[in-house]
Amino acid sequence: MKAVVDIFTSFFLLGLHSFGGPAAHIGYFKKAFVDEKKWLSEQDYQGLVALSQMLPGPGSSQVGFALGLKRAGLAGGMAAFLGFTLPSFLLLLGLALYSQGQQPDWLQAVIHGLKLLAVVVVVDAVLNMYRSFCQTRLLTAMAVLSAAALLLVPGVATQFVVFIVAALVCFKWHQAGPIESDVSGKMKVKIWALGLFILLFLGLPWLTQLGSGFALFNDFYQAGSLVFGGGHVVLPLLEQSLHGQVSQDTFLFGYAAAQAVPGPMFSLAAFLGAYLDASPIWGALLATLAIFLPGFLLVLAFMQSWQQLSLKPWFASASAGINAAVVGLLLAALYQPVFTSAVISAVDMVAVILGLFALRGLKLKVMWLVFGALVLGLGLHLIG
Repeated sequence: MKAVVDIFTSFFLLGLHSFGGPAAHIGYFKKAFVDEKKWLSEQDYQGLVALSQMLPGPGSSQVGFALGLKRAGLAGGMAAFLGFTLPSFLLLLGLALYSQGQQPDWLQAVIHGLKLLAVVVVVDAVLNMYRSFCQTRLLTAMAVLSAAALLLVPGVATQFVVFIVAALVCFKWHQAGPIESDVSGKMKVKIWALGLFILLFLGLPWLTQLGSGFALFNDFYQAGSLVFGGGHVVLPLLEQSLHGQVSQDTFLFGYAAAQAVPGPMFSLAAFLGAYLDASPIWGALLATLAIFLPGFLLVLAFMQSWQQLSLKPWFASASAGINAAVVGLLLAALYQPVFTSAVISAVDMVAVILGLFALRGLKLKVMWLVFGALVLGLGLHLIG
């Protein structure tokens, strides 16, 4: 019990100040749990990071869950998740409760400023992911064709088909680099965790007619099951999964707000869930659990066998195809809904260009861009 309390406290303190997105979170975790607390070796930690990159789900939260799991079993994994997510969950739930109903003009101006920030952040994510995941002509082609398909035929079904096709094409024709390792032994998969993941993925759509709670849980579970490539990819998946149940302005406001708070970006689910259910707190809880659950079930299933799985050439090739398709998915989302709903004037475009220069050229932290977006929104409101 003491270990579980220690895990919760450690991750809660990190959740209060972990700004910067998944890559920054992984750095915070290494400093806290490898360098300072000595919970595990650097090699073991790198293994957990590799596992999170292989599987769909919220990468940094999966690493945190795995750290708690290694330290104190399933209770430790749950304590790590609750501690790290609670600050951002409460902040985004509070923002959702405050912003519902009739919104004052100044809040609309702030929303517009944050929507422009979302354009900057997604452009940066697309560029970074392209550089990482599209290093051959075939992978670049997979990204381009995926973006084209999703722009012409948007929808969850198209996203699923794109992932499958990209995986099969690269399984057949993409040559993964040579893999050298002395890792041996049989793969140990926790069948109950993998089975529950599959059962919920296939079974939940059949239960949506039983009530709004099942439908809400299904929408967020399906999105969480398909998020390869980091938290930014949750944007297009959720936008399509929710079928216009919230306005684009509200959706992008929540997405930008998730950039502005510490902790995991998947806490966006708390903001959206509060809008989507008659009981906002219940909706926020349900949506948050649903979007994190698939990634955690997969960590439970494969944590003991990630090394053996990652060494399979077929797996490496198929994963490369999925990651390339993710770049196309995010590129399509950059246009619709991010760019089309945010940039409506030359001033907006100038703001986006300056924001990209500040982020990529001057290397300013996202928090400074959040401040700039708020000032810009309020400034345009005052002079307008």
